This record gives sequence, structure tokens and C-alpha cells, in this order.
Amino acid sequence: MLQGHRDGHGFLIPDDGSADVYLSSQETHAVMHGDRLRVRVMRFDKRGRPEGKVLEILERKKRPLIGRLLLESGIWLVAPEDRRMGQDILIPKNGIANATAGQVVAVELTEPPSLYSQPVGRVVEVLGEIDDPGMEIEIAVRKYDVPHRFSPETLAQSAKLPEKLRAVDLKNRIDLRDVPLVTIDGEDARDFDDAVYCEPFKQGRGKKAFDGWRLLVAIADVSHYVKPGEPLDADAYERATSVYFPRRVIPMLPEKLSNGLCSLNPYEDRLSMVCDMLVSADGEVSAYQFYPAVISSHARFTYNEVAAILGNTHGPEAAKRRELVPHLLHLHEVYRALLSERGRRGAIDFETTETQIVCDDNGRIEKIVPRTRNDAHRLIEEAMLAANVCAADFIHTNKHHALFRVHEGPTPEKRQTLQNYLRSLGISLGISDDPVPREFQQLAAATKDRPDAQQIHQMLLRSMQQAIYTGTNSGHFGLAYPAYTHFTSPIRRYPDLLVHRVIKALLAAKRYTLDPAKMNVPQAPKRPGRAAPPNPADARNEAERWEVVGAHCSANERRADEASRDVEAWLKCRYMRDHLGEEFAGTVSAVTSFGLFVQLDALYVEGLVHITELGGEYYRFDEVRQELRGERTGIRYATGARVQVQVSRVDLDGRRIDFRLVREADEARAPSRSATGKPPARKRAPKTAVQALDEVRQADRDVKKSRKAAVAAQHPVKAAQQAAKRAAGKAAKKAVAKPAPRKRR
Repeated sequence: MLQGHRDGHGFLIPDDGSADVYLSSQETHAVMHGDRLRVRVMRFDKRGRPEGKVLEILERKKRPLIGRLLLESGIWLVAPEDRRMGQDILIPKNGIANATAGQVVAVELTEPPSLYSQPVGRVVEVLGEIDDPGMEIEIAVRKYDVPHRFSPETLAQSAKLPEKLRAVDLKNRIDLRDVPLVTIDGEDARDFDDAVYCEPFKQGRGKKAFDGWRLLVAIADVSHYVKPGEPLDADAYERATSVYFPRRVIPMLPEKLSNGLCSLNPYEDRLSMVCDMLVSADGEVSAYQFYPAVISSHARFTYNEVAAILGNTHGPEAAKRRELVPHLLHLHEVYRALLSERGRRGAIDFETTETQIVCDDNGRIEKIVPRTRNDAHRLIEEAMLAANVCAADFIHTNKHHALFRVHEGPTPEKRQTLQNYLRSLGISLGISDDPVPREFQQLAAATKDRPDAQQIHQMLLRSMQQAIYTGTNSGHFGLAYPAYTHFTSPIRRYPDLLVHRVIKALLAAKRYTLDPAKMNVPQAPKRPGRAAPPNPADARNEAERWEVVGAHCSANERRADEASRDVEAWLKCRYMRDHLGEEFAGTVSAVTSFGLFVQLDALYVEGLVHITELGGEYYRFDEVRQELRGERTGIRYATGARVQVQVSRVDLDGRRIDFRLVREADEARAPSRSATGKPPARKRAPKTAVQALDEVRQADRDVKKSRKAAVAAQHPVKAAQQAAKRAAGKAAKKAVAKPAPRKRR
């Protein structure tokens, strides 16, 4: 698969995972980003990287391209929004439909590019003006091939679903409508897929006595409505996840289910799957059981509301919910027990700063604020983790196929890179050859008070592998669980829906199998750098089918993340256009060979200070220390350095913000620190890179003058001769520069 570059060249991403093959701009003139090619490696560059020649075009990208319609010198063309396409698309006059110049359109290719001609296409959809509210989302869903329209069959099936529960729906279910279960979510949440309840629980006497809590986690029973092989299931599998954008969600299920029948709205009867747990005083889940139930949420709480009640049980928030306050206190008690067990288990818990984009009515960024996590967030998180672990244990104990959420530790290469980085910072704690989660948690705790703690924790996160869905249980490294799965969000994640089906089958003493005939749904197109999307119908056995489904869900999860990041980047670029020329203080968040990424303190926006903006000297990139070092001045720019920057350029199409270095807000050189994180005493005032460079140049001039003076003192005759030569040279230059006099006639 060809992965294009905005500069015109490209890279072939082999299907077998081998090294990428570089293709020059001459080789990519007749192809486009996303095409499948067959190439031949012709040579290797100085670094051993292969360079190739295109032999055959195996498959052209068939999906419509998104771009802006332009009229230049009487010629209609579309400039692709994805710069990796490399070429503009010519549009004949009869192919522009009803679009006008400047609008965003979807284009279907009618003639592919060749060695001597540009691609030709026709407009198949007009999205609107580039400044229309929500246009960035319309572009992203098409750019990343996110399914955003339900099939007519799915909409028809959804319309036939009942508005309320029927008597037949309550059959063989435990009635928990009198139990004061409550939902706790964010202020902007629309679908509520989990409700919780806790009460003290004591049982038995003597050594077998149990003293702890009974914790109920009720999850919306989506599997009751979404059956295998039906249109609802086909669309849900194709999407695999809901995609969240600022002010808009593209759901996995139609709204009648996601916000209606399956949403645990307050004071409404809802079907659910319940994980009923006994949690001991030391935080261990001593027993659990699963069963289908019917519940009625007694309240819809927000995180901030619960945090206020827990902080002041006699405050106004508590007064409004007086009858539910004792249950919230019990939830907080079981949370503290689960949290203590998490610490003993050695699970990793990084305190990273997450941000929330606040938009106005037109969909533009109003402000970006840090998202603070309080005890209410952590309370729900621990309750959901406990239910997920019970689900994984239940499936694993019964030796049934399912999708596990697997997170593996660092590879040997990443472990060594992390070890070198920590050593370069003078951190005595390290990572063993066979690391365990506790080592990472100890590192996080030991460095949490350092000025560069955020960057260290980011390096710890990057050293670990990405979590995936797979049919093979390999444990969860970050959470330190031997088995883990996703059970708590079937409204927005397809793996959770499958886990519910497996648990229901086991409760009925049956086995749940993936029917390949019922999962032969349209597959997403192959994406650059990724393997072809698998089809469960092509799997040879049950275990392989689960692996195929896991790979599909993992790929779509990454696709959703990429689309969300693209929209956020567009919004931030649009936001920063209003701040061009302004100066801000920031922190170097990452260092690369081509410059520094700086995150602004006030706006929580990241941009690039290109290496050419650092002064007129050569900077060498130290990959181990993650820093740029000036060869002449020795000035270092490392992660965590404080700088003052000016917003110099915003590229909306390229999703890029450029900064210019104004001055260092603190020493650019990252000071060496001890293991305690205390920097050494500062001996001199901070100095900018430009000032340091001027001082070096002045020192060079002073040295040259002193050398000349020393030579003149030791060899006066020789010095006089050299001075005479210099004077003669200057006189000759003046004579050449002076024009010859004109001759009079």
C-alpha cells in the first residue's frame, strides 16, 4: 500500500511488515496515496533503507476523495484535504454538479493519474462551505472512512423496536427495581450504560466470617435487542465502536437504542446484565455472580455533583439527594478498599493531564480547559475495573472463547530505550530485564514531583505496547491483571456486546459461537500501513474467527481515535489563527531531529519550533537524552525545558501550528537532577541562545586580535611586511573599482 507524502514522494508499506520502500516523486507521479502497488527494490541509501521502482498498480483506491473545489484560470480542480494525495484532481465543467468554488466536495475519480496527466474526477457530494459548523467532522468521517450512515434495513429494524419494556422482556430476570442503583457520568453524557450500588455486607462467624461490601454493577443489556446476523448487528460490527467528537457523537447503535431502550435513564425500567460482587475490607473480590435483571435508576448523578457530596455531606448538593447520600458513602468506602488493593497489586496509575475542548454554538473552540479527575471519576473507574475482571475470570474459568483486552509490557528494544533515557536524567531507579507493572508504578511515584514529570510519564507510557482485543488471553500489564476484558460499555463497544453474549450463553449452560455466515458484512478498505481488514467468514476455525474479530475491533478503535484527533487538531488550528503574533510561555513536550514540540501553558495547545528557529548553528539530536544540543554553544533543549514562544504560522490544511522561539522562560539546558528530583543551585542568570551565540562570536574575534598582537610583538619586521601587503591589496581593489576616465575627442 502506498503512503504518500505532502512533498510528492511516498513509501510502499509492505503487507508482510518488512521495511518501508522509498519511492521518489518521479515514481509516484502516476499513483496516489492508498493505491496498492508492486515494486522492485533498486538500491539502498547510506542508511541501508530500500529505494524502489513501481512495476505494477494492483488496485486503485476506490473511496471518494474529500477536498475544496477551486476555479483557477478557468479550470476547475479539487485540492484534496489529505495532503498525502500529492496531486490536484481536474474536474470537467459538466462534473461539478451544483457545487461552487470554495466549497468542500467529495470527488470520485473517473481517470486515474498517469505519467503525463493529472487525475480527473467528478463531484458526487457537496458537503458545504469550509466555515460551516461541524464541517471538520464531515471531512474527518470521510477522510478516515468512518461509517456514519445506518443502512435502511437497520433503520427499519430499529423503528420496529418497542418504545417501552414489555412483559415478555421481563421473563427469567431478577427484579432489582427497588434497589437504589444510580448512574454517575459526565455533564455532557447522553447514553448511560452503567449503574452502581453498594451496601455493607457481613456474613458468617469466626475464621470464615466475611466483612466488607456488596457491590452491584448493572450494565445495559444490549444483547437482548441486537441479535447475531440481524441488520443492527451487521452495522454495529462494521463500526465496532462509537466515535466521539467535540459536540457530536457517531454512535455504534441507532439513537433509539443508544439514547433510548438501552440507556439507563433515571426512573425508567431497563433491562441489564448485573455483576454482583462481594468485596472484602482489603479490596479483594471474594465472590461474584452474573445474572440478567430489570432495574430502574434512582438518580442521574454527575461526577462533580458526587464529588461535592463526598466532600461535604451537609452541603446543598447532599441536601437535594439526602436519601441516596448513605449509598454514595458506601460506594466511596468500597472504592478506597479497591484502590488499596490496586496499590498492593502494583498496577500503573499515571496522573496525566487531559484536556476538554469547550465549543460555542457555532462549533468553534471557546476555550480549552484541563479535565480534572476527582474521587467520583476514580470511584466509577474502580467499579468498572472490578466488573471487567470478574467477566474475564468467568469466561476464562469456563474455558470459553471470547475477546480479551490484552496489554503487553515493553519490548526489549523499547525497554532499552527507556532505560537509557532514565539513566541520562540521573534517575537511579530502572527497569529489569523482565519488568513487572510495579516497577513502572514506583518510577511514576518517585518522579511525580519533578518539573519534567509529565515528560517522564509520557516516556513510560510510550515504552509499553498498545492495548488490543484478541481471543488469546495474555493478561493486562498496565492494570496488573492476569485476565481482563471489556464488559461495561456494550452501547458503544462491540467487544463488550460479544462478552455479554458469551456470559449469557454460559449462564444458560450453552456455548456461544461466531457464525461466519452471519458476520459476512462489508469490510472497511485497507488502510496505509495496516494489514487488510479481516473477514470472519474466511477464518478456518472458531479460535481464528475470534482473532479476526479482535483485529477488526482493534483497527476500528484506532481509526476512531485518529479521526477524533484530526478534528481536535483542526479546531485547535482554527483557534490559534486568532492568536497569530501573540507570545506565550510553554514547556518543551517532545524533542525531535527537526525541532521542538512546545505545549502552551495557558491554552493547552501544542506546536512546533522548527530547528531553523533555534539560531544560526548546528544542533545535534541526542535520541537517548531526548534533546537537541548546539555544537558550538553547548546549549541544550530537552523535554521539560521552559521557553517563551510566539505563534508565527498556522496551517489549517496541514493541521500544523508553528512557533518562533522568543526567549527561554527558564534555562533551555535541562539541569541534571538527582534521584530525588531536586535541581542543583543555579549559578548564573538564564541566557538566550542568540545572546550566547553573539558572545561566542565576540570571543572568537578577541582571540584573533590577541594572536595578531602577539605575532607583531615577537616579529615586528614580519608584522610590518604583512601590514604592507594588506594595504597594497586594499589599494588594488580601489583601483579596480574606480572607473577609467573617458577620452576626449
